[in-house]
Amino acid sequence: MVQNVPAAPTAPCGDWPGGTGGARATCTIEAARWTRATSLPRTAASLFKGFRHVTWHGHLALHYCRDGERTIAHDRHHGPLRVLQRLYPEGPGICHHVLVHPPGGIVGGDVLEIEARLESGTHALITTPGATRFYRSSGALAVQSARLQVADGARLEWLPLEAIAFSGCLAENRVQIDLAEGAQALGWDVVALGLPAADESFTTGVFVQHLELPGRWLERGRIAASDARLLNSPLGLAGQSVMATLWLASGSAWPTVQREALLDVARTCMDDAPQIAHCGVTSPHDGALVLRALAARVEPAMALLQRVRAAWRQQAWDLPAHAPRVWRT
Repeated sequence: MVQNVPAAPTAPCGDWPGGTGGARATCTIEAARWTRATSLPRTAASLFKGFRHVTWHGHLALHYCRDGERTIAHDRHHGPLRVLQRLYPEGPGICHHVLVHPPGGIVGGDVLEIEARLESGTHALITTPGATRFYRSSGALAVQSARLQVADGARLEWLPLEAIAFSGCLAENRVQIDLAEGAQALGWDVVALGLPAADESFTTGVFVQHLELPGRWLERGRIAASDARLLNSPLGLAGQSVMATLWLASGSAWPTVQREALLDVARTCMDDAPQIAHCGVTSPHDGALVLRALAARVEPAMALLQRVRAAWRQQAWDLPAHAPRVWRT
C-alpha cells in the first residue's frame, strides 16, 4: 500500500565509537521516498511504469569487538539499510545480526553498501529476514555490495537469504571477504532468476555476480537474459533458474587431511539432495572450500546449503548448526 507521509521525519542512527563525545548522527528520511511500498507484489515493477524514481543510496557499517567473553557490535547507517535485531541465542560469544532494507526492493540507480569489520576473537553471524529483490530498471544499474574484513582469530558467517533477479533488472551483487591470517569465514550466495513458480521467467535484463576471497577464489559472472546458450546449455545453467554457492574459507591453510574430511562431509549431504539438478564441491585453494549447485527452485538449494553449513560448522568449529530464528518466522 502506498502511504502519504505529511512531513519528513528524522531518526537517530545510533552511537558510533570514535565520535567526539559519543555524538549521535541523525538521518533525514525523505517523505517522498516513503511512498514506495514496504512490501511489493511480484508484479511491482509494473506499478512504477512512468513513475519518476528517487534513487536510494544506503550504507551500513558494522564493527565487532570483544569485551571479555562477549562479542559486542556497533553499527552506523545512512539511508534505508539498518540492523533490525542483535541477538545472542548461542551465548555472549556469537552475535547474530539481522539486516533489513525497509523499502523492500532495489531498482535501477539504487546503491546499497555494507561494510563489516571483525576484530580478533569475535564471531558474527549476519543474515536477512527475507529475499533481496532486484526489480526492473529503466536503464540505470542497481548495485548491492558487501566488503567484509575478518581479523586473526575471528569468525564470520555471511548468510543472507536469496537474491531474486526480476525480469528487466540491471543489477550487480558483490561480496568480498578479506581474511587475515587465522581468520575464518563461512557463507553463501543464492540467486534466483525470475519467479518460475509464478510463471514469471527471466526474459530480459542482466545480472552480474561478483564473489571474491582475495588470493583464494574469485567468481565473477555476467548473466544476460538474451544469452540462451548460457542459460540453457549443459555447460551453462542447464535450464535451471537458481544458482547457489557456499564457501568455507580460512586465512591459514588447512592440513590436507582436514580439507578432505570437510569435502567428504559435504559430498555426503549432496548425495541426499535429489531435487538438486547439478552440484559439486571442491577446494580451489588450500584455504578455501567451494560448493556450487543448480536447481529449479530456491527451497531445495537453500536446504542443501543449510545441511552442508551445519556439517561444516560442526566439523570445522565444533559448533552445532543453530539456524537463525528469523528464518522460521
